Amino acid sequence: MTTWTIRPIVTGYANSDKKTYLYHHSTHPYYNVEGKVLLPTLAFLAQREKEFVLVDTGMAWTERASQYHHPGSYQPEGAAIHERLASLGIRCEDVGLVIFTHMHWDHIFYMEKFVNARFIAHRKEYEFALNPIPVYYKSYEHPVLGIRRPFEGIKIDLVDGEEEIVKGIRVFPSPGHSPGHQSVEIDTVEGPYICCGDSIFIYDNLKPIPEIHYSITPPARFANVVETWRSIEELKARARGKEFILPTHAPELETRPETKGVLRTLC
Repeated sequence: MTTWTIRPIVTGYANSDKKTYLYHHSTHPYYNVEGKVLLPTLAFLAQREKEFVLVDTGMAWTERASQYHHPGSYQPEGAAIHERLASLGIRCEDVGLVIFTHMHWDHIFYMEKFVNARFIAHRKEYEFALNPIPVYYKSYEHPVLGIRRPFEGIKIDLVDGEEEIVKGIRVFPSPGHSPGHQSVEIDTVEGPYICCGDSIFIYDNLKPIPEIHYSITPPARFANVVETWRSIEELKARARGKEFILPTHAPELETRPETKGVLRTLC
């Protein structure tokens, strides 16, 4: 088996409302859903010797994030993905592959820095990102807002389903949060880990609620609730356990103990 290491990298914090993002309204009686919470926005660096692959490139700078997306969101000094990589001694030019779980604003910034990278997204996601319905103009930074899309003018290779991109790294569809959302499965010495993007926001989304016959706790933000539900159930079925699931916004990843497969999170 070809094995990789994975390093979570915090690129900033998104100010998120618990009721309208993290917990579906039907689950509110079972959780504390009052207020907002600053959630980390992570990218994931897979490394095999001198080969580097990124899963997502993280969020925008503070002014962009707070003005157009979630007020109160911010990117700390030195937290942009290219700055984080530089702190590890890695040049953007050395990254040969970037795989996007989806194309929302907090997953695809600074693409232009990766001049030698092949970019990959799901075909449905790319097509929707080019022509979203108005509800999603901000998520994809549509030109009608008077700003330039992060992926404007950049070639992106498109995939349609489950596929091995390079040896030991696979994508599989996990729609629901967005029309063409996909997850990335990466082989490590400990077994495969799944970078699941926003299939779930937090680990609570994996929890069953027996009182209402729920096998999961669905989030509140989605393009399609049926696909979201089924994608989370598939995620649970594919993963060896909760610890093998790496969501983009899970606060626990900031302090996750280093293992042979998943290195210390860069915060």
